[in-house]
Amino acid sequence: MIARAGNWAMRAAPWLAAIAVNWIAPDYMSLAASVLTMGLFALSLDLALGHAGIVTLGHGAFYGVGAYAAGIFAIHVWADPLAGLAAATLVAGLVGAVTGALILDTSGLTLMMLTLAIASMIAEFANSARDLTGGDDGLTGIRPSPVLGLFRFDLWGHTAYLYTLAVVFVWTMIAWRILGSPFGHSLDGVRQNAARMRAIGAPVRMRLIAAYALSAAMAGTAGALGAQATKTVSLASLGVLTSGTVLMVAVLGGMRRRWGAYLGALVYVVGQNFAAEIDPFRWMLVIGLMMIAVVMFFENGLAGLVDLLDRRARPSTGGGK
Repeated sequence: MIARAGNWAMRAAPWLAAIAVNWIAPDYMSLAASVLTMGLFALSLDLALGHAGIVTLGHGAFYGVGAYAAGIFAIHVWADPLAGLAAATLVAGLVGAVTGALILDTSGLTLMMLTLAIASMIAEFANSARDLTGGDDGLTGIRPSPVLGLFRFDLWGHTAYLYTLAVVFVWTMIAWRILGSPFGHSLDGVRQNAARMRAIGAPVRMRLIAAYALSAAMAGTAGALGAQATKTVSLASLGVLTSGTVLMVAVLGGMRRRWGAYLGALVYVVGQNFAAEIDPFRWMLVIGLMMIAVVMFFENGLAGLVDLLDRRARPSTGGGK
């Protein structure tokens, strides 16, 4: 019972700390919301790449689709943020399911190039549909109504942060539950040896499509949160740089690790912010050096470093000298 209570305390501690940020660091609410949004985005990539083994360079397309869907929904249909969030999640998930059905018969370099091609096509469509998306000027005029009709999005970002935290918490619990289920374990089996999984009768292709669609839906939610918090959407949200950034965050934090996505997001977003304040033109140098150090010395990313420090802090229970 003591061990179980300690386990629950360890799981709850990061969420309690995230809630406390609202009062501890009130001047950094927008930055904190960006950390949570990027963490959810990285978690969605970890589901597809880390657990299902779907190699993709176009994951940013789903983030952008979710952002545009939430923005367009708020402007032309209904300004309620939860309704916009649901619409963005469904649209991004549908795009993921359709594109996944088209490309997931392939693998390796072919699959990587196809994901990149699809992302480029979606970005070009958004650029061409100026009347709907604003083209290269971006989508502006997004004005979400108060959350639950009670909590207005304020200039200081408190409502946006707590709203983002609540959505991220729900999605994270869903993701962890799925990854701990037989379906989640089967994804790890597909990643490790798809041929063997087919030999035992597992529907590999359908599992991959389901994982890809779920991952796209999560990324779409992250995009919607970003659009509602900033009230703008730009073409950059669909770009290759967005896909590369989330891949960097996922690797930095540690793939297939419980807190890896959020740890990577915290270090990347905060590091980027402070490095850019010091030198707006060379901040990527800091991120690049940090990325090289993590890849070279920590196999499991920053989450692996946390595990190493935890093991060293625990007293030895061995009976030797």
